[in-house]
Amino acid sequence: MNIPDIDEEMESAASDMNRYMLERLKGSPSELYSASAHYISSGGKRLRPFMVVKACEMFGGTKIKALPAAASVEMVHNFSLVHDDIMDNDDVRHSVPTVHKSYGLPLAILAGDVLFSKAYQLIVENCGKLGISDSRICEMISKLSNACVDVCEGQALDLGMAFEDRFVDEHEYISMITKKTAALFGLSCALGVLSAPTSTEKDVSALTQFGENVGIAFQLIDDLIGVIGDAKLTGKSVGNDLREGKKTLPILLALQISNSYGREKILRVFSSRNASRLEIEEAVKTISSLGIEEAVRGNARRHIRKAMESISQYDDSIPKGKIIASAHFIVDRTV
Repeated sequence: MNIPDIDEEMESAASDMNRYMLERLKGSPSELYSASAHYISSGGKRLRPFMVVKACEMFGGTKIKALPAAASVEMVHNFSLVHDDIMDNDDVRHSVPTVHKSYGLPLAILAGDVLFSKAYQLIVENCGKLGISDSRICEMISKLSNACVDVCEGQALDLGMAFEDRFVDEHEYISMITKKTAALFGLSCALGVLSAPTSTEKDVSALTQFGENVGIAFQLIDDLIGVIGDAKLTGKSVGNDLREGKKTLPILLALQISNSYGREKILRVFSSRNASRLEIEEAVKTISSLGIEEAVRGNARRHIRKAMESISQYDDSIPKGKIIASAHFIVDRTV
């Protein structure tokens, strides 16, 4: 399966996933649920739910059995986006105004809380009806809880790095994104396996490792796009991560290899919300000229290879082929 094929299938799966989630984000007061559904309504690749479904299918499960867990992971992800945007005071996500800009800060906080709570509700109220055992449901809730803690710890590490008067090394950065981002990808695969009828504890462990490495690759590419991505495609401001003072790997690498003149251009706009558009564009142009993109994509590909190793013992199958194709899609994406 080549990348265009998987892209088309992921879009179809995302549409189905959106409908499933939006049906479950209705209630009173209506504005609260509208705020909760704001990002889901605006679209997205739904990479995490796709991986839940394919991991489930790898072990004899079905899409129907995987849907509650898939929606649960995506709601936690959207909860984190709502709160991240509040912390960063961002104006735009997915080419639409952020939740707190559209609905106000108090309602945005509540919208995130609803998404977080719904994640647990979906598993508890639906998985048993689909024939998933109580013991597996308990394990799913445990893994969901642990992943949510990891995400919060990762976000706190990210915030702490931004305020430290130093630039972190690559090891610290990878440790941070392992918690902040990779934890949910690992959870996605674990919940998919636990939703399937024929899986074992070893299968859960193997697919969790797969997901975590894919998640690290995802964040590496996301951070690359955050620096040099096309704003018309990403829906985010040019040089967004530079202005916010994010100590991402692309920025760290750029500062390491640039000459004093280029470094000065980058540092002039780093963590400066008052930087002019011209200064930001010059800094982005400087970073783009340093060959950072290939270095970051190469790092991401190494993690994809680690992911492949963790599932190499499984026979080839259509679901396995699709989950592998989705991993390669992540590394090659530009938005």
